[in-house]
Amino acid sequence: MKTTIDLDDDLVKQAFALTGIRTKKELVNFALAELVKLRSPKDLLDLAGKIEFAEGYGANMVRCDRYFLD
Repeated sequence: MKTTIDLDDDLVKQAFALTGIRTKKELVNFALAELVKLRSPKDLLDLAGKIEFAEGYGANMVRCDRYFLD
């Protein structure tokens, strides 16, 4: 989709520095993809098998200790 937009020059410079992207088109597409990724609903089933818990972690320990914070 072709469109014309007025971008904030300072934000564009900062975004180029942060991302290393070289063109405004790539930068805008990247920003849109990041927005969609961050704002899209998360499906917890997609995380199955992808999370590693710290050694010794146990849900029962967390439940017992949550009311006894130092």
